[in-house]
Amino acid sequence: MAQNTPPPHAPPKITVKGRDMRLRTIGIAVLAVLAVWFIAANTGSVSIKLWVVTVTMPLWVVLTVTLLVGMVIGILVARRRAGAHRAKR
Repeated sequence: MAQNTPPPHAPPKITVKGRDMRLRTIGIAVLAVLAVWFIAANTGSVSIKLWVVTVTMPLWVVLTVTLLVGMVIGILVARRRAGAHRAKR
């Protein structure tokens, strides 16, 4: 007799308005909203020294670029780990 049991390592889920949502998805959404709010709240100009050149630009641009670079690095690291994990199997 086969039973329909969830896999032993299923991601945690909660139900929101009748839809199953992974906690990871909710966490990412909360972090994204906080990041946008933080960027919108910091609109002044800053001077950034890039070794030799000094650049003056709005702080929200610096924060947005930093966020995007961090996201790209995170995605690349996650893909690399997933590939290494698959290779071990």
